Amino acid sequence: MDIVIAGCGKIGMSVLSALVNEGHDVVAIDEDPKIIDEVTNMYDAMGVCGDAADCETLKQAGIGKAELFVSTVGSDETNMLACLIARRMGAKHTIARIRNMKYNGSGLAFLRQQTELSLSVNPEYLAATEAFNILKFPSAVKIETFQRRNFELVQIKLTPDSKLNGMKLSEIRAEFDAKFLVCAVQRGDEVIIPSGDFVLNGGDKVGLSGSLPEIQKFFRELGILKKSARNIVILGASRTAYYLSKMLISAGHTVKVVDTDRSRCHEFSDTIKGITVINGDGRTQEILLEEGIRSADAFVSLTGIDEENILMSFFAQSKGVGKVISKVNRDELGSIAEKMGLDCVVYPKKIIADVLVRYARAISNSIGSNVESLYTLMDDKVEALEFAVKDDFKYCNMSFSELNIKENVLIGGIIRGRKPIIPSGQDMIIPGDRVVVIATGEKIERLEDIIK
Repeated sequence: MDIVIAGCGKIGMSVLSALVNEGHDVVAIDEDPKIIDEVTNMYDAMGVCGDAADCETLKQAGIGKAELFVSTVGSDETNMLACLIARRMGAKHTIARIRNMKYNGSGLAFLRQQTELSLSVNPEYLAATEAFNILKFPSAVKIETFQRRNFELVQIKLTPDSKLNGMKLSEIRAEFDAKFLVCAVQRGDEVIIPSGDFVLNGGDKVGLSGSLPEIQKFFRELGILKKSARNIVILGASRTAYYLSKMLISAGHTVKVVDTDRSRCHEFSDTIKGITVINGDGRTQEILLEEGIRSADAFVSLTGIDEENILMSFFAQSKGVGKVISKVNRDELGSIAEKMGLDCVVYPKKIIADVLVRYARAISNSIGSNVESLYTLMDDKVEALEFAVKDDFKYCNMSFSELNIKENVLIGGIIRGRKPIIPSGQDMIIPGDRVVVIATGEKIERLEDIIK
């Protein structure tokens, strides 16, 4: 597929890398010639130096034959204008990054309609949503929700004293009453789609699929179910913090935000009812201790500096805070932090890359099934995909025992109407189902791709 990406900042480069790895023909646009040189040297992509909203630049990038145009430059207005021009010049689908809070309210649908956008993405809002989901279910280190919101993919890390340490998966199914599936395990740098004979060890990262009530039931039996975090301290009055605070306040949580910028503190206090805002340097231990971090259920670090987020998150952990979440943009820093014991790291640019990869796969395939959701897990070594099954899917009404499913691929669940199903060999896929597929080392574009 021919794709043009405008803007090669952190988000743009992450999207570009993901789409190049998908095998698409990508052309990158940026005004900085050094960045264009970097792109063409690092990736199998073409580069054009120029303004994303300039007709000549878009023409040089081959916009007339582009299936998809993505604009992620620093200005929301430029992104929307560039997408409108790209559409008029022949691009079939357009996606704009729109970050400004004034554009992401009730008028967003109107803006999208007027600029003929296929999709808009807001990294701060999506990162806030991921953090909010984790705070609702703090027993998990990561939680992904599929389209119908009644089926989840939950990731936990086993402690050495876990009841699951040394147990075969077949023994877990026999001992625990809850209906769920262990669908992926990361052990060190290795990721496994496990069979029933697989034995879990302390330190493993384990991916579970099922409905949230069933997973909660399992965690309760394990003795690791934590109550929803109610009293939350957020470091940094950032855009992500704004969206997260509104979500938490609306859900009845107590939220305290700490930031050094007095004007931002006033803005939060004026626009979010019920929030407590502290104007102070949250990087100093004394401020956080004075504001009661020891009694907080959760601490979320959302400043614009990765190193600050990581260090202050470790400080919160050292003071016994039950749930700690850190926002990180640089993969290498986040990976180090996780290896050092920071369980919950949110990567905004990875979230956006997942959204764009999902969209690209959906528009490249219109027969049999469509990708509805796509998440990457466990250091990007596992994909979880949700497919909507159409009438012409050729493996409908065949039991799973009849299907020759590829190795390293697992049917993680079926969502039929609002009913989640953990599949057995006698279950089958029917039109209208949503099917969750877990895969490692295998690119799944269509549901048919799971069959040998």
